[in-house]
Amino acid sequence: MAIGPTTVARVRVATWNVNSVRQRTPRLLPWLDERQPDVLCLQETKLADDAFLDLLGAEFDRRGYAVAYHGEAQWNGVAILSRVGLDEVVPGLAGAPGFPGPEARAVAATCGAVRVHSVYVPNGRVPDSDHYVYKLAWLAALREAVAAGPSDVLVCGDMNIAPTDADVFDPQAYVGQTHVTEPERAALAQLQNLGLRDVVRERWPAERVFTYWDYRAGMFHQDLGMRIDLVLANVAVADRVRAAWVDRHARKGAGPSDHAPVIVDLDDAPDGDIGPVVPPPSAPRRARRPVTLPQSR
Repeated sequence: MAIGPTTVARVRVATWNVNSVRQRTPRLLPWLDERQPDVLCLQETKLADDAFLDLLGAEFDRRGYAVAYHGEAQWNGVAILSRVGLDEVVPGLAGAPGFPGPEARAVAATCGAVRVHSVYVPNGRVPDSDHYVYKLAWLAALREAVAAGPSDVLVCGDMNIAPTDADVFDPQAYVGQTHVTEPERAALAQLQNLGLRDVVRERWPAERVFTYWDYRAGMFHQDLGMRIDLVLANVAVADRVRAAWVDRHARKGAGPSDHAPVIVDLDDAPDGDIGPVVPPPSAPRRARRPVTLPQSR
């Protein structure tokens, strides 16, 4: 099985901000066995490289995954798991800014014939803050790295940007917040202008699709979320998409991440073209009165 255009069997690509791989291990390993991704991009692993390998190296090896990782203790951290090849691994972004030093927010590898980037874009914290300026500069460095690579590419991860107002539960609730400002969205658009397509939104142009729900204030149960975890693909890879969906099951139950995995099936969809969010929210709320975001309190 290969991820390139000569593929004869399906390839499942997924991305998931696990918000601490150590805490999420009891959920991650069964999820791998259930969903069987061929390529998985992880973000916010929050482990140094040696600790990551000690914790999960044997488990990943037993499941047939080669692993590229770039981490740091306590914060950030990214990884790529692949069962379709893992070559030319590059941790970090050449020339990228730090805050104040370089952070473990990107790793790239060639999986089959496709260059895969797992990215954890800086949050930005407050518009016009030093961290916000850092976020925009980091996105510019990411664009340069992707532009310098091969044409067949996947950029997967927590972009910390909602591409449009349709990607948040209520645009008015986010006024004055990061993730939705015009400079952030313009920086994301510049990345996409390299020829990258947002495969989930492209497949579900008018659907309510979120990937992140704050832990507080019952946001998940009310379906008050954001779509900030993206899979971006060049035209040759995007044309192979047969299903693209958010695995909301992984956000339910005990001890979840605040993000759900995004799953993209290339060439064949083993579960069918089953919808944008699986399972769909039982009672999605469309806010009828102003909602104060937990992070703005």
